[in-house]
Amino acid sequence: MNKYETLSKQLTELISQNLKQGITALPTETAIAEQYQVSRQTVRAALSLLKSQGLIESRRGSGSHATGLSPEAGRNVIPILIASSQEYIYPHLLTDIRATLASKGYQLEVHPTENDTSRERQILLSLLEDRPRGIIVEGSKSALPTPNTDLYEKLKASETQLLFLHNKYDALPDEICIKDDNYYGGYLLANHLTELGHTRIAGLFKSDDKQGPERYLGAFCCLRDQNVAFSDKNIGWFHSSDIEKLEKKQDSRFLAAYIKEHLSGCTAVICYNDEIAYWLIKELSYAGIRVPRDVSVVCFDNSYLSELSKVRITTLTHRPHEMGGCVAETMIQMLQGIPVVSQEIPWELVRKESDGPA
Repeated sequence: MNKYETLSKQLTELISQNLKQGITALPTETAIAEQYQVSRQTVRAALSLLKSQGLIESRRGSGSHATGLSPEAGRNVIPILIASSQEYIYPHLLTDIRATLASKGYQLEVHPTENDTSRERQILLSLLEDRPRGIIVEGSKSALPTPNTDLYEKLKASETQLLFLHNKYDALPDEICIKDDNYYGGYLLANHLTELGHTRIAGLFKSDDKQGPERYLGAFCCLRDQNVAFSDKNIGWFHSSDIEKLEKKQDSRFLAAYIKEHLSGCTAVICYNDEIAYWLIKELSYAGIRVPRDVSVVCFDNSYLSELSKVRITTLTHRPHEMGGCVAETMIQMLQGIPVVSQEIPWELVRKESDGPA
């Protein structure tokens, strides 16, 4: 083995040790030459080899820095556990995460959980065998206690970096999470409706993922702050199984029941997301209730469904690529040993046709 190849292996070990301490900068060429008792030419050849392997990059004015990549290609694959790879907002989100990771030499491996706790457990058990360097996780039924804490603890013990997306479990309070600012989003929608003169506002939220209770809380804290009366009688909750029946069988009976039991006397409704708003508007039409003339409908996510609806739906959005880019960049920083913090991505209102004055 040539001297520069030996040095490159030694520097690879140094990089690995430094990354655990959040150190990405390599010593100067002079310092490396002195420490390892080699010539500057050997140092440059070793650094060139590490650069060709994607392990370091040159930064003008600050020398060489570790990229966070592993010399073993298989160790640069980042699994993501996510509710779906094909439905709703997920294709665009995964595209953004994959593109940002790929730009830094990482690959994304998608594991759909269908928001099922037992499926999540099966995937985690298989990943424990591989011990990936990092995992991105959208928790399954995150509003409920999870029986999978033991597996997450084992992954952490094997030095796997955990990054949660959209939510995280109460049993893992210290983990990093990139999520929507759901409280503020609910507050923003309720404030928009009150500015339009609505004082009888209903809500329809998902019960078993944390986003639902958080969005509910923001909306009705806004009404509280504005001294607008609200009632539990006007709040409806649905479960993951209701969405599954809706998507697979177009079974919308729970929406018909919601309209009958919770919407009477209300002039506006805040929906958990575009998907539920899309189907609710259909059900309102079957019941002879016009949107927005009889009732205004607003929601979260600004997906394609908000455009496909018979009445284009007023909704909340993020800046393009913001969520996916933030998730991927945070994971890369974690793999580099750089300290990171949880983040909440802010919402912006996109007004369309589904809301109007009270």
